[in-house]
Amino acid sequence: MTPTGYRPSLLRRVLRVLAIVACLPYISLKIVWVAGGELGIPAGSELLEHPTLLAVANSISVLADAAVVVLALLLTQKWGLRVRAWLLAFPMWAATGLLTPIMAGYPAQLAVALFSGDERVAAPREPFLDDWVFAVVYGGFILQGLALGSLFVLYARDRWGHVWRGRLGELSAGTSGPGTRALALAGAVVALLPATVQLIWLSGSTRGLSPRRAAERDPDFYVLSAVHLAFLVAAVVFTLLLVLRRPARLGVRPVLALAWVSTGAMGCWGAYMSLVALQPESDVAKQVPALAQLSYAGQMITGFLLAACVAVFLRRRSAEA
Repeated sequence: MTPTGYRPSLLRRVLRVLAIVACLPYISLKIVWVAGGELGIPAGSELLEHPTLLAVANSISVLADAAVVVLALLLTQKWGLRVRAWLLAFPMWAATGLLTPIMAGYPAQLAVALFSGDERVAAPREPFLDDWVFAVVYGGFILQGLALGSLFVLYARDRWGHVWRGRLGELSAGTSGPGTRALALAGAVVALLPATVQLIWLSGSTRGLSPRRAAERDPDFYVLSAVHLAFLVAAVVFTLLLVLRRPARLGVRPVLALAWVSTGAMGCWGAYMSLVALQPESDVAKQVPALAQLSYAGQMITGFLLAACVAVFLRRRSAEA
């Protein structure tokens, strides 16, 4: 369902500019680091211990954030309406998954710090980045998420609005067969491990944490654990609701939207944390324990299994329409 004579509205043009401009601070900072600069990196930071690895990681980060610029253009140009669905859906799912936990977690961290009045009593023993870097980078990520997310909603409404119409009870049995339900159940079972680990950490236990991470726990740590647990629960619950088509009176749109966002958050952040945990580390105090690695892998597997259910639903629902 591709509208003809497509022209981006003023709102879409403004959102496009906002999404692109929001990328510039992060990309600029990363380019400085790739070039060997140390802007925002304090003396003695562990980031300076591996300059080659830092350059490679930052180069990848620049490309990833540049993809946001491409997506912002794609979502507001006529040629973007001709892009194959899967070629757009996967990067948008990944971008949503990576940005949404930051959009939820960073303001929550600021709110906790504001209302509690607590300063970080368990401050890192070694410097990492200047405080202003987090404000600039995360602030940019939040703007990217708001602008890009709004553009995608407008784009999807024009192109695929028929997919999320109606209520769950009105969906045909063909949108989720036995295989899809089995896949969703498998994802729910795998989710038990990372959910249990997050609950253990929220209870105050240090099991599965490296010695350094255990010593540096602060309100931010607990906020992030709560955010990841919330997204994990949401991914399981809303994907199961979509697959089981219950409760019948619930609208398809909110269930599909929440399943899309939460599965992306679990799949992409689980994959990212797994890659970080697998990096070689000679300092025993910084090595990620096996339990934490299993938890990150569980998040990743859960996210991808449940996202596959969402993908099957979208494909079959689109074919029916």
